[in-house]
Amino acid sequence: MPAKSQRNWTDDAHTVLRAPASLAELDPRDTPGYEGRKKEGRRDFKAGSEQLGEYQERLFANSRGGAKESVLLVLQGMDTSGKGSIVKRVMGAVDPQGVTLTGFGAPTKEELAHDFLWRVRPRVPEPGMIGVFDRSHYEDVLIGRVRELAPAEEIERRYGAIVDFEQELADSGVRLVKVMLHISPEHQRERLERRLRRPDRYWKYDPSDIDERKLWDDYLRAYEIAIERTSTETAPWYVVPADRRWFARLAVQELLLETLEAIDPQWPPATFDVEAEKKRLARAEI
Repeated sequence: MPAKSQRNWTDDAHTVLRAPASLAELDPRDTPGYEGRKKEGRRDFKAGSEQLGEYQERLFANSRGGAKESVLLVLQGMDTSGKGSIVKRVMGAVDPQGVTLTGFGAPTKEELAHDFLWRVRPRVPEPGMIGVFDRSHYEDVLIGRVRELAPAEEIERRYGAIVDFEQELADSGVRLVKVMLHISPEHQRERLERRLRRPDRYWKYDPSDIDERKLWDDYLRAYEIAIERTSTETAPWYVVPADRRWFARLAVQELLLETLEAIDPQWPPATFDVEAEKKRLARAEI
């Protein structure tokens, strides 16, 4: 079921956003499962932000009582697909002390000396936390495949290693929300042009993005293979149409809300005599 705070979802996001067999089946401008327009989306997003903040606090408080659950949001997508916007707008609604953010760039020389998951394991969120990976271990089977940064047999091995790793996380209490933000090449061009028109956005522009655009179809195929090989019942993939930025934010928020409602974290009971403490406080003098 859609999150309690939402009014315009016709179905739960975990169902309607489940990754299709082919990315060509999904229009990047579509709003699957949502019948509202941008105006309604903003209202739902505001209500969802308040609810997400409460759930995050409950999750954190519940862990103080020994609960093991945490949430890991994995964000993948082509350049300009809106990963940073999701981090800023969606996760900005919660207490930053309850969130860990990791952006995985090109591996360092030290990281290359280890297995590709070596740098990922220390960044897994602890109980009570919401972790966000802005890019992730999937880069090693996406750009790694397209740019042939590793032998084909090594790329094949990594798919299995990822499935095992994510099952290990799920068994330990980590709820994974894996999202591919699906943007069209036309809309990416518009966003790149916007960066070039604004001096305050030059820092976000990377000339290599033009070179990557030439490999668009190769990247989409790499995503399809990765999704097919690593989408499991415990760690499924979701594809969010990202041409409409407002919908992408709302959809990722909804996936998180539904995940947290399934966990249903409760405020932990007091470990002391509440009434006795009230009396002590009333008698205390400064």
